[in-house]
Amino acid sequence: MLKKFILTNYYLLITATILHAQIFIAPNGLDANPGTFDLPYATFPKAIAAAVAGGGDTIYVRGGTYNLITTITISASQSGSDSMYYTLMAYNDEVPLLDFSAQAFSSRGISMKANYWHIKGLRIKGAGDNGMNIDFGSNNIIEQCQFYENRDSGLQLGNGSANNQIINCDSYYNADPDNYADADGFAPKLTVGSGNYFYGCRSWGNCDDGWDGYLRGASGMTTTVENCWTWGNGYLKDGSDPGAQANGNGFKMGGADNSNADSLLHHFIVINCVAFNNKHKGFDQNNNLGSMTLYNCTGYHNLEADYKIQRTLSPGETLVVKNCVSYDGAVQLGTFAIQETNSWLAPFVVTAEDFISLVIDSAAAPRQADGSLPEIGLLHLAQGSDLIDGGVDLGYPYKGTAPDLGAFESDYVTSVQKNQLLITNYQLYQNYPNPFNPSTTIKFQIPSSKFITLEVYNLLGQKVATLLEGKQEAGTHTVHFDGTGLASGVYYYQLVVGDHREYRKMVLIR
Repeated sequence: MLKKFILTNYYLLITATILHAQIFIAPNGLDANPGTFDLPYATFPKAIAAAVAGGGDTIYVRGGTYNLITTITISASQSGSDSMYYTLMAYNDEVPLLDFSAQAFSSRGISMKANYWHIKGLRIKGAGDNGMNIDFGSNNIIEQCQFYENRDSGLQLGNGSANNQIINCDSYYNADPDNYADADGFAPKLTVGSGNYFYGCRSWGNCDDGWDGYLRGASGMTTTVENCWTWGNGYLKDGSDPGAQANGNGFKMGGADNSNADSLLHHFIVINCVAFNNKHKGFDQNNNLGSMTLYNCTGYHNLEADYKIQRTLSPGETLVVKNCVSYDGAVQLGTFAIQETNSWLAPFVVTAEDFISLVIDSAAAPRQADGSLPEIGLLHLAQGSDLIDGGVDLGYPYKGTAPDLGAFESDYVTSVQKNQLLITNYQLYQNYPNPFNPSTTIKFQIPSSKFITLEVYNLLGQKVATLLEGKQEAGTHTVHFDGTGLASGVYYYQLVVGDHREYRKMVLIR
């Protein structure tokens, strides 16, 4: 059986090599070259045009600076499919910088009009408009990219663009010099489609907003933002305030022209997100009349308000705010809000001592090797805080006896839990690699022989795999998980040992 497995996979590898090209582009390349590793192309249009119709090809971008003045357009005719993504990605650990600083004002960096592309590891700087604009493009994956110092929003989605996944990306110091009023970090707005999903992203120092869901024409779509951080918006890179027209909100969840006189609805779901030190609001309704759900979010020192959602929603729409934290900022919610176990409700009282750190500069620390957010103490709960285990179960995994409040689940347990469980030295490690395709390795440690379960769930809380169930001996254990057959997206794996539970998230990208 092993020999058959090896031969089968060897055959698949050879077949994939024959059917799907590997195309290379480098700053010192020539378009007269064949686009190989040794003889790469010089320009993106040449490399993109060389991809075979139907998808599956990979364009590797070698490290170095590409000085560009013309928009890179990926047209609708160059779309892949659900089973055949095109890939445009940095080669290995090299760092390609697409520098559009000499580009004419109002010209975009990358214009994505196609479907089923996976773009990974690019840095896009100085575009005359958006660093990347996903325009009519759907079902794309944008991963580990940086958008900075562009002259409009770093990444914008519009014209019905739907079901795109933006994973572990950063967008910062974007500013439109004509009026300093429109440049956001991430902008699923105006005519955007539904089902766009942001995970593990950071947005800071943009002259307008961190995330902007402002509408003009579209209505009824849903955007989800999870495990994302935004701070310091409403200012320029040098820290100066360009004026009142620069809004400076963290998550602007909707709104429309003329105070949303057209009653446009942007259903916004925000989970495990952090907004701090923004010029105006952290989590902002902005006259959005659609449903908004905020779970386990943290607002800190946003100058006007941490949370401001006061205008009555359209009939049938709801505002749900649960397990959220506010510190050193106002909370202004309408009486229609459905609230539960938030830090501003009894019996909680929040002080600086509830947090390991309030040093905001650490938020821009380098990401981890797998592209995930840095491990820092900022706004993580300190041992002894009554916010630990203070939340209500929302269907997501948690440690301890109940979910913590805020965006970060603590490794500490309450004193009651310590007395009840007396469990120490359990450890569930982050899977590697992460993101993964299609397989990854999960490691955990238990201090004594115990009956354990290790399971994988999707974001709807549905179990998709049981990896282990039974008695395991003390020590460190390694388990292989194969995501073949599962859709791209975020999953979480949970270790259960008696009353003790731990979980971590992982991202499957095809």
